[in-house]
Amino acid sequence: MIDNPRSPRIRAVAKLHKRGARSETGLFLLEGPQAVAEALTYRPELVVELYATPTALERYTDIGQTAVDAGVDVEFVTEQVLDTMADTVTPQGIVAVCHQFPISIRDLLRASGQDGGGPRLVAILEEVRDPGNAGTIIRAADAAGADGVILSGRSVDLYNPKVVRATTGSLFHLPIAVGVELDAVLERAKAIGLQVLAADIKGDDLLQVRRDGMLARPTAWLFGNEARGLSDEHLAVADRVVTVPIYGQAESMNLATAASVCLYESAFAQRADGG
Repeated sequence: MIDNPRSPRIRAVAKLHKRGARSETGLFLLEGPQAVAEALTYRPELVVELYATPTALERYTDIGQTAVDAGVDVEFVTEQVLDTMADTVTPQGIVAVCHQFPISIRDLLRASGQDGGGPRLVAILEEVRDPGNAGTIIRAADAAGADGVILSGRSVDLYNPKVVRATTGSLFHLPIAVGVELDAVLERAKAIGLQVLAADIKGDDLLQVRRDGMLARPTAWLFGNEARGLSDEHLAVADRVVTVPIYGQAESMNLATAASVCLYESAFAQRADGG
C-alpha cells in the first residue's frame, strides 16, 4: 500500500490538476467510481494507473472486478494519499490516470452517425469557459445520441478535472475534438451537409424552428460563451439563429440547460422523422 503523500509518484498525479502538466504528459485525472467504471468498460486501454483505498474498493466491488477483467492493476493507497491526488474536497476513494484521446475534426465529421451514414447531430462549443457547462453539454450530447462534440481552442480544456467530472463518464462514449478554429469547423460541417443552428438570445423561437421542420435535418448546434454569446460574424454564418423561449419569470437560462433542450429537440425530431 502506498502511504506517502509526498512520494514523487503521488505528486506527479496531483500535478495533473494543472493544465501545464496535462499538456506536457498527455495524461489526465479521473475521479470517482462512476467515471472510472465507464473508462474501464469502454476505453480500458486508456487507463494508465488506478488507485483506490481499501474501503472504497470494498464499497464498489464492481470496480475491482471490472479492473481485473480489463487487465488493469489496482494500487491501494491510504485516505491521505488519495486526498492528495484528488481534485475534489471529498473524494470517493477511487482515482485513475488516463491517456488523453481527442480525435481530429476531420475524423469526427466523417465518422459514422447514428443511422450508419454521416453524422446527424453534433454539438460545437465556442469559447465555453465554465467547466461545469462544458461537461454537462457533453453529457447531454451523449444522452441525446449525438455523434460528437467539438470544443474550439477558446473553450475550457476538455481534460480539466471539473469538466471530466461533469461528463460523468460520457467523455468515453462519443468522439470529441478539441483545440480547433471555429471557422474551419463551420466550413467543414457545411461541406458534409450539416446545417448550422446557432443558439442565441437574438434568434427565432425554438418552437417556430420546430414548426418549420428544420430540426429533423442533420444538424450542428453551435453554443457560445456564457456571458457574451456568439459573435455577429459567427451568427451570420449559421443557417438559422435559435433561442430557447422563457415562459416564466426567470431572467435567463443556464447555457448547459439551453443546450440540452436544443440537442434533445433535434434528437426527437430526427427520430420522429425516421432518422
